[in-house]
Amino acid sequence: MRKAPSFEILMETASALAEELRAEAGDCAAFIASFARNEAQSSDETFLDENQRFQAAGQKREALDAALGELAGELDRLSEDVSADLDSFRGLTRRERITGWFSRQRMWRLHSQRVSEAPVVERLLDLFAKSDALAGLVTQHRGFAGECHKTAEGGVVDIIEHRRRLVDAIDIARMRMKELNAKALTTQGRIGVYGGRTEWERLEEERRALKGEADRISSEEQVMRDESQRRERFITMFQSFVDALNSQIALCNVLTRKLMVDTEERLVLYRAQVDTDRPGAKAKISQTIFPNIAAPISLFERGMLVPQDIEQRKSAASIAFEKKFSAFVPVISMEHDRPLIDLTKRLPRLRLRFGRS
Repeated sequence: MRKAPSFEILMETASALAEELRAEAGDCAAFIASFARNEAQSSDETFLDENQRFQAAGQKREALDAALGELAGELDRLSEDVSADLDSFRGLTRRERITGWFSRQRMWRLHSQRVSEAPVVERLLDLFAKSDALAGLVTQHRGFAGECHKTAEGGVVDIIEHRRRLVDAIDIARMRMKELNAKALTTQGRIGVYGGRTEWERLEEERRALKGEADRISSEEQVMRDESQRRERFITMFQSFVDALNSQIALCNVLTRKLMVDTEERLVLYRAQVDTDRPGAKAKISQTIFPNIAAPISLFERGMLVPQDIEQRKSAASIAFEKKFSAFVPVISMEHDRPLIDLTKRLPRLRLRFGRS
């Protein structure tokens, strides 16, 4: 079985994809804006070239979406590992229980040693660093996607308006053609009925002029109709691009909400493991060190994190994440139908002195 890549490798991949996508999507948005300004006739060759570029940007976007989802899933897996360690601290190992048959003091000493040697706090700090890095990438890309969406959507609106005017011109041309053909037919009916040869020749010349004007307008109408159809293909391509950007903004919002509430959960765990009232205990967790997850840290610093409230919002965030990233939702045994980290239970501190019985 292929070993899953580490978080650091996934971050490098996602960051590279985001940078490439910003360049490619930026070029696509610039083309839309240029197309809207110039109102130049499109061409089938241009459409094929641009469609290939837009498709490439779409594939890059899908790859980035998957990378971001995998990163969030990896953070969940790492959190579950920490949770498993914490659960193990609540009880005694087989070795510790056997030791307890002979010496209760030695049994608790072994337990205390196991707890103290487990780097739970360090792993929580590492999770904060990873969450901060991912939140920064998501925030940065959401900002780009928002600006790109604004530019592209504005261009598409202008292009649709241009095509609407073109369709109106086609309708006017068709009505004019119908009017001219009707006049030509009426004139043709008068030839040979009224007047002499001179009058007939004048009426025939008038009929030919009407028919010629109708044919000229018909040719222009055909050109406009072809142009309208080509523009419709471009509009479909542009609109798909805009919709994809909008979906990616929504996806980033889902990821951000999940990262923030997961950070709140880990901060409660950190508070349960560290005596935060001790001078300098909170220094390792600050908005300066982790600026991209500053909002939950601000609540942590003010003592405003409530486990019950976190659980409710975490459930909503997890459901939204599962809808967007079902492939990266961690599999949790139905036998253990509980939160990843149960915040309602009293967790032992790493430095807790265990009593003896």
